[in-house]
Amino acid sequence: MKKDIDIPKVKDVHVAVVQEEHLEYKTLDWNAYIINNSDKDLDTVLIVSQGYNDQKMTPPMRHTLAKLPARSYAKIEYLQEKVLELNNSFKVTYFEGNQMFDKTYVFRKNTINEKALQTIPLMQLKGVLVK
Repeated sequence: MKKDIDIPKVKDVHVAVVQEEHLEYKTLDWNAYIINNSDKDLDTVLIVSQGYNDQKMTPPMRHTLAKLPARSYAKIEYLQEKVLELNNSFKVTYFEGNQMFDKTYVFRKNTINEKALQTIPLMQLKGVLVK
């Protein structure tokens, strides 16, 4: 039965963690974003994020976007500094037309840091990207 379900490979959809200045508190915060770098709109985007390692696990956080337009991005959540010491997974499921897509993006522990910053496509901000 499962073998009969065809879930195509995800292309041009990424998750990035960006370091941004919080204007009100004058701090540098880490925020996770979903990026749609394709030419098609994404519908009913479901994201489940969770931090984990061998001893600890954060509760899962669930996020929903009704639509993510082509060539755009949306903020998923703020990441606390302590969570960066864990593996952080973002399970993303969405529809493109009538076709369902699914992919899990994982930031390995301690890979989100200032040394790993690069320019993120579409956003023109510095961050860490998982494709």
